[in-house]
Amino acid sequence: MGPERNEVVKEDRAMLRRMILAGLVIVALVGAAATSHAGVSVNIGINLPAPPHLVVVPGTPVMYAPSVQANYFSYGGQYYVFTNGFWYVGPRHNGPWVVVEPAFVPRPILAVPVSYYRVPPRHWKAWRREGPPHWESHWGGKWEERERREGVREERREERREGREERRDERHGERHEGRGERR
Repeated sequence: MGPERNEVVKEDRAMLRRMILAGLVIVALVGAAATSHAGVSVNIGINLPAPPHLVVVPGTPVMYAPSVQANYFSYGGQYYVFTNGFWYVGPRHNGPWVVVEPAFVPRPILAVPVSYYRVPPRHWKAWRREGPPHWESHWGGKWEERERREGVREERREERREGREERRDERHGERHEGRGERR
């Protein structure tokens, strides 16, 4: 091997070292990102060995767990817990739990009567047990505004649905009349 060949081999080895080092850096960064993502979940003390028995809250699509000593609900394939003034959501009966902004808690969950909260906050004791908690006082104007917007949206959806049904009925009526005239 000549001096030129030795130089090429050294350059190849140096390039290989840089590639290995870059690969290790990438693996470390990906691992750190995955670890930080997992750090978003919160331990709220719900450690159930198996999914709890769920019972439907009458008149709602929500289920609650009467045997769990927590405000524990299920709706839409997710699990919700209200504790210490915050809502948490998890994809499974044991979480992982993440904090949910009040604006993103599903309306049916918020409409559950106080009597289905296994551990209601102290200040709820004066409220009617048959009615839902007074969320607007807890969350302020944003909650009330959301309620108004959702009510208006629902009214508009209903109006559009009725309009489509009327147009469909009118079209069906014209077709039937047209058939009768041909005979």
